[in-house]
Amino acid sequence: MADQYDVLAIGNAIVDVIASHPDSFLESNGIPKGTMRLISAEEASALYAKMGPGREISGGSAANTAAGVATLGGRAAFVGRVSNDQLGKVFAHDIRAAGVDYRTPAAEGGPPTGQCLIVVSPDAQRTMSTYLGSCQEVDETDVDAEMVKAARLIYFEGYLWDPPAPIRAIRKAKAIARETGRKVALTLSDVFCVEGHREDFREMMQSGAVDIVFANENEAKSLFQTDSVEAAVEGLAALVPLAVLTRSEKGAIVVNGVGREEVPVTPAARVLDTTGAGDLFAAGFLTGYAQGRGLRDCAVMGTIAAAEIIEHYGARPEADLQARVKAVLG
Repeated sequence: MADQYDVLAIGNAIVDVIASHPDSFLESNGIPKGTMRLISAEEASALYAKMGPGREISGGSAANTAAGVATLGGRAAFVGRVSNDQLGKVFAHDIRAAGVDYRTPAAEGGPPTGQCLIVVSPDAQRTMSTYLGSCQEVDETDVDAEMVKAARLIYFEGYLWDPPAPIRAIRKAKAIARETGRKVALTLSDVFCVEGHREDFREMMQSGAVDIVFANENEAKSLFQTDSVEAAVEGLAALVPLAVLTRSEKGAIVVNGVGREEVPVTPAARVLDTTGAGDLFAAGFLTGYAQGRGLRDCAVMGTIAAAEIIEHYGARPEADLQARVKAVLG
C-alpha cells in the first residue's frame, strides 16, 4: 500500500488558554509549578476566572506533533474528539489550516471541548491544569482502519491512558499497525502519566507493541524508578528498538540496538514559553525518520523544531521550520 501519511497521531484535542503570572499566583492557588494536572469542569471555570488576559491557541500533545510534522513538510493526520462548540470549531479550523488531515466528527451534546489552562512563569516554565472534556471520549469507532494502513508511523500520547474509550482506540490502531507492518511510537507525556500507568507502559513495550518511545529524563527515570539517567536509558534500550530521551538544555539521547547518539540543543533566539517543546521535538524526529534520515539528523530536526516553539507563546509553529532545517542540515 502506498503511504498517504508520514504520521497518524492519536491524542487529546484541546485548546490551550495561556496567561503569564508570577510564581506567587501558583502558590496562592495551590498549584505545583511545572506540573500537569487534571481538573474538573468546575475547577477549570474557577481557575479561568482568576487568570489574567490569555491567548487561546489550539493544543493537545499529539495534535501539536501532527501540526509540527505538517509544518516541516511531512504528511500528517490526527484523530481526536472535540465537541460541536466554539472551542471545538477553533481546534478543527486550526489543525486543518496547519495542513493536517483531521476527520474525527465533533460530538453533539455531552461535555464541552477540552481545554488546558497554562500559566507561564517569568522563567518560561509552564504549569498546566487540564479539563479533558470531550477529548476523553475518542473511541475505536473514530479510528479509520484505512488511515492507519496508509500511515508510515502511528503515534500516540501517554495522556490518553486513563479513560477506557481512548485505550480501545489505541489498541485498535496498534493491532492494525502490527498487521500491516507499520511502526508504532509512544510518548510518555508526563511523570504523572508514568506514575499512574508504569506497569501498563512497561508491559506494552516489553510485548513488542511499540517500536519508538519518546520520554524526557524525568519520565524515563520514573518509568524505572531510578535517579540515574544512565539506568533509565539502559532500561528503555532493553525494552524498545528505538528510544529517544530529551534532556531540556542538555539536548537529547537516541539509543537503538546498534548504537547511541547524543545531540546538543539548538539554541533559541529567546525562551518565552516552553509549552510544546517535547511535542515539537517529536515532530522533528518523526519527520526525519519518515524521510529516511539517520538518527542523529532526526534528533537535530527535533531540536530545531523545539527551539522554534519556545521562542513564542503556544505550541504550534509560527516560523518556517523547513527553512531552519535546510539551513542546518541542507
